[in-house]
Amino acid sequence: MKIRIFRAAALATLSLGALALGGSPAMAQAADPHAGHHMAKDKAAAPLIARQALFGNPVKSAGRLSPDGKWVSYLAPRDGVMNIWVAPAATPDKAKPVSASKDRPIRQYFWAPDSKSVLYIQDKGGDENFLLYGIDPVTGAERTLTPFQKTRVQIVGGSTIHKDRVLIGANNRDAKVFDVSSLDLNTGKLTPVLQNDGGYAGFLADNNLDVRMALRQNAAGGTDYYRVTGGKVEAKPFATTGLADALTTNPAGYTTDGKTLYWVDSRDRDTAALIAEDVATGKRTVIAQNDKADIGGTMSNPVTGQVEAYSVDYLRNTWTATDPKVKASLAWLDAKLDGDLSVISRTDKDDKWVVAASAAGSPPKTYIYDRASSTLTPFYTTRPELEGKPLVEMHPREIMSRDGKTLVSYVSLPPGSDANNDGVPDHPVPTVMLVHGGPWARDAYGYNPYHQWLANRGYAVISPNFRGSTGFGKTFIEAGNLQWGKAMHDDLVDVAQWAEKAGIAAPGKVAIMGGSYGGYATLAGLTFTPTQFACGVDIVGPSNLETLLKTIPPYWEPIVKQFHERMGNPNTPEGLALLKERSPLYSADKIVRPLLIGQGANDPRVNKAESDQIVAAMKSKNIPVTYVLFPDEGHGFAKPANNIAFNAVTENFLATCLGGRAEPIGETVKASTAQIVEGAKFVGGLGGAAK
Repeated sequence: MKIRIFRAAALATLSLGALALGGSPAMAQAADPHAGHHMAKDKAAAPLIARQALFGNPVKSAGRLSPDGKWVSYLAPRDGVMNIWVAPAATPDKAKPVSASKDRPIRQYFWAPDSKSVLYIQDKGGDENFLLYGIDPVTGAERTLTPFQKTRVQIVGGSTIHKDRVLIGANNRDAKVFDVSSLDLNTGKLTPVLQNDGGYAGFLADNNLDVRMALRQNAAGGTDYYRVTGGKVEAKPFATTGLADALTTNPAGYTTDGKTLYWVDSRDRDTAALIAEDVATGKRTVIAQNDKADIGGTMSNPVTGQVEAYSVDYLRNTWTATDPKVKASLAWLDAKLDGDLSVISRTDKDDKWVVAASAAGSPPKTYIYDRASSTLTPFYTTRPELEGKPLVEMHPREIMSRDGKTLVSYVSLPPGSDANNDGVPDHPVPTVMLVHGGPWARDAYGYNPYHQWLANRGYAVISPNFRGSTGFGKTFIEAGNLQWGKAMHDDLVDVAQWAEKAGIAAPGKVAIMGGSYGGYATLAGLTFTPTQFACGVDIVGPSNLETLLKTIPPYWEPIVKQFHERMGNPNTPEGLALLKERSPLYSADKIVRPLLIGQGANDPRVNKAESDQIVAAMKSKNIPVTYVLFPDEGHGFAKPANNIAFNAVTENFLATCLGGRAEPIGETVKASTAQIVEGAKFVGGLGGAAK
């Protein structure tokens, strides 16, 4: 599960989002008597790509231009930790680090509207209590702008008029809700704007930094939208959604003149459309819609706030411009760049853009685009060490579920295994199903280090968008309601069986792996369908849905109704019974296939107890399990050394189970904070590599 509540734009909405992953080798070999011969042939065909090249620190990432166009910035290693680097735009090769994080990498940063400081957020040990920090790019002086304890901060609004301040939300007064304050970026002074006494889940501000809208969950599990005037929230909502539209309807910001409010809106339709609403009259105009997929992203003019382009992601992400000049720019870029492109930064003058291009078979590349001179200057390649390596393509597929739903999925194959490049290997190969988190999120086309890593090790990789995934309309999401461990899991089984019938997966050699909800799906696969998958890798996945809902962070409370409606309500007898029935913990005794579990000790979403419980249950039945704990991580592994260590354990676990290739564990575990709590002996080479 992931709750997206921090966004460096006009709105930081609170919404459901990504939670952002059986048999022995001898049995698998018996299922395909030629598997060993084919694997040996493929091993000779492609060199092993080092884990460090895939999962170590990138050379550079997250490139930005300051709003005034005078600075360029990016994230890059400083003493082995990702930090912010800044350079004059005219001389980007003279960049210097301005932040000095010694432990956890900085992963989110952005420029202040006045370009006088670069801002970033950081938590401690993965606890997700993000605070806001500011750095002067000239002097390097750094300040903690929100000096609170046990507090999470979000950005509510920025402005092209009042560039020296932003609106923030902070839950330091009441952990359940966020109060809005005005933050002076030069002095650090915080001025209260709106105290959240109404249990509102989020706020929307205009370009004048006036709070214009408040959002609150309603009894139906949807959202009520309230106008805010003079710092006071009106008593009655001016718009509302039910549960069906809760994940597919959101305000997308005001124009800077405050006259137009944009929505990405699924009301009265299945897939979300882009709609412009006249604030004065309430008249709504549909700008764009698509029958197969929701409107995804939007590009708004940095000064006027008018939406100039929108994206639709069905099999691949495509952008359509509504502004003639932006249309010409996107067409020019599309002709020059390979892969799916995205504009990640624009100056206020809109004369320069930072543009990223992601093709599945090459490392992502970032450019600076000068619109006036029509020049494209390479900024950086995120992982240049992957240039020339045997990276593989990603094949979009439409797979039918047993009840007729289309499951958009993505398949990658081992290098050298598909001579005619039709997306089907010349012979079936061992396969790993990667299940995304959320479950209210989706997988998409593009460069994916996990696909490249596992394909390089000799596996086909399949990422399925099962029912409940977002991006494909509200009916597809609603089909996942109360279907954790049931129809949602049936979709994964259907995809695994399709892969075997299509000649992709070797029979009996499909592993299941995922993080967060994907970890839950792994546990569900090994308990509810114990012989379907050859083995499983659970990363920060919940094992007990009842205790999961009891331990969610307090700031999720304004949207807890959605969890109850979509998962099961623990406050009703039937809901509690459903949650227990769908909890893998209570079926742990049915596990007969190898299981690897990875967990962060500080995880605020999926508590450490979720992994502890199922490990204890398996031990009580003498069922083998390998359990790796990271004491300095949260919901996932932010530190590259920890991520590499767990992936080292994972690929050697998979090699033991599926018979693929593996880079030795070596010193990776010792170089991390990993604690091998249980089962080192069940992973080849782990016993000697552990501390």
